Amino acid sequence: MIGLEQVYWLMGAMFAGIAILSSRDRVNPKRAGNAGFWGLLAVSFLFGSIIGDLANGVLVLALVLLGGTGALGRGAPRTTSPRQREARAKLRGNWIFGPALIIPFVAIGGTLTLARFSVHGVPLIDSSEATLVALALGIAVALLVANIWLRPPASTALEEGRRLADSVGWAVILPQMLAALGAVFALSGVGGAVGRIATTWLPLGHPFTAVATYCVGMALFTAVMGNAFAAFPVMTAAVGVPLIVHRFGGDPAIMGAIGMLSGFCGTLTTPMAANFNIVPAALLELPDRNAVIRVQIPTAIPLLIGNILLMYLLVFRY
Repeated sequence: MIGLEQVYWLMGAMFAGIAILSSRDRVNPKRAGNAGFWGLLAVSFLFGSIIGDLANGVLVLALVLLGGTGALGRGAPRTTSPRQREARAKLRGNWIFGPALIIPFVAIGGTLTLARFSVHGVPLIDSSEATLVALALGIAVALLVANIWLRPPASTALEEGRRLADSVGWAVILPQMLAALGAVFALSGVGGAVGRIATTWLPLGHPFTAVATYCVGMALFTAVMGNAFAAFPVMTAAVGVPLIVHRFGGDPAIMGAIGMLSGFCGTLTTPMAANFNIVPAALLELPDRNAVIRVQIPTAIPLLIGNILLMYLLVFRY
């Protein structure tokens, strides 16, 4: 049965290739740090399920050490220059987006169909992981089509992957780290602790103050953790369920929906949300890595205020 483990193998093989290329890049004075970081990440994907919790924990600490001490640098992959890429893109026009568009089509089609296939009565795909398997399949198909159509050198895809990985740096693993942090917070009872602090120090005897605290808390925790999905269980356990739902009789569905939108306001304001704010800056090769955040803050603040008012108007009306 094909599941996430096989997807992890593909990811591990990619990072292993990046690590090998990084170790051979004599132009990069920090090639040892790059090779070590991407190599450890490859080990986590390839062998994480068998090396045990302690080894995985040590591996994560090593990744943090390498990323936090500035051990990573920008390599010099053997790829085309920005001017060459621009010229080739103009030559092919909008068709250049064809391989990228293959990914969502295969992902959607695979999600709807892959779980139905079986071999000798055994499902081919784990139905609970069909979407992620289909996404990985879409990426593989898109890469195959791009190579057949454009006929680049064999190492181009891996070199381009290394260029992107070096541009983003340690932040490439930030979403996974923050999601894990959210799970740790939820299991350790942080939500309950935050709730006790909030009810002790904030005037939450009125529905509006409870709604405002919940929405602002979602934005702030998301800004700190970089992930609204990680902030949601903390603030919902602290303020949402005990106050908005139980004390004031609010609708949990409306609370959850608008609460997540409030969390996304925090996403707009933080470098911790690397996949939204740091990666685009790296892809566009902007000189200011926080340029995306600076543009988004004037939108985030009025949007958060609007969410507070919207929740207050709707959550107690149904």
